[in-house]
Amino acid sequence: MGRQFENEYRQALEGLAFTDEQKASIAAGAAQAARQETRRTRRPLGKILVIAACLTAVLAVGASAAGVLPNPAEVFAPLFGGTVAQTEVIDKIGRPIGASDTDKGITITADAIMGDEYNAVVIYTISRDDGERFLPEGKTLEDISLNIDGYGGIAWGKAGASGMCWFVDEDPEDSAVQYVEAMSSTGKPMEHVTATVDFRNLTYWDGETNEIVPLYKGHWKFRYEVDFEDCSVRLGSGEGKRFSQDGVEFNIDEISVSPIAVRVAYTADKAAVWVGSDNGHVSEEDAWESDRLTGNVEILLTKTDGTVIDLTGAGSSITPDYDADISHCTKGQVLDEIIPLEEMESISVGGVVFPIGG
Repeated sequence: MGRQFENEYRQALEGLAFTDEQKASIAAGAAQAARQETRRTRRPLGKILVIAACLTAVLAVGASAAGVLPNPAEVFAPLFGGTVAQTEVIDKIGRPIGASDTDKGITITADAIMGDEYNAVVIYTISRDDGERFLPEGKTLEDISLNIDGYGGIAWGKAGASGMCWFVDEDPEDSAVQYVEAMSSTGKPMEHVTATVDFRNLTYWDGETNEIVPLYKGHWKFRYEVDFEDCSVRLGSGEGKRFSQDGVEFNIDEISVSPIAVRVAYTADKAAVWVGSDNGHVSEEDAWESDRLTGNVEILLTKTDGTVIDLTGAGSSITPDYDADISHCTKGQVLDEIIPLEEMESISVGGVVFPIGG
């Protein structure tokens, strides 16, 4: 999957206004994400992870609205934790959406959103209007790799983004599945604007026949307002917060943590040099450079109960500054579960520890 994804990702980049160096950086990051895909697990059963090709897009879409707005806690708690403390966080930062569109007997509804300065999560429900079984008879999400084409609605402005999307289906016999979209902006903060959704055609991969099988054809377009409360905190950083590894000196510029995500920005004392490749694949040299500046930079989040969460495989970006011979790097990720700030003890970046609580 990794090489195929790298190729498709690079081809998609060709339609955008990036320099060759930026394209190589993004593609290398995509390759890193593809390699690390199997390392990341999520709590809901029966979900299939898919890498999101997070490219900025401008879409002309219509709008429609659903009826009663959902309670964000009821939407997010089954997927990200339902303790009292976690529910209190959702009630504070989550917002209902309820926007939807219907085509050919299938309705897609954006249920709710939560986020912080650089991250956001949206949950959609995809359902059959006739109430019949959504998945093919006798199949579960563990049997097939479900996929939907198009773009979700998280708006990340003019900056790049990394993220993951996955399907959840707790009852294979019912008429709906959920689709979760988690994004982390690698540049500018998330924009609270009118977001657009443009989904097309649901398909799945049949492992027995090794074929992509059409499931539901359709085109779903709608808009909603990006709205949530940012409750992230920034930790002390700057000069003196440095570490060295793989022959590179790093300075930690900024760390922000919230109950749903972590983001780290740092500067490497060398400008990334991209070799590139004529066949659209990420070269071994570029992959090595990406790993040296981002992939190998360890990030560990420690909870007050002693649990250590390894975020080293978080999505990343590299922006070389050739005049100054440095690279500006970021790593960030939406967490697998909501963690109230009072349950976070510290975060370590390249071995440098930053206390969170207290």
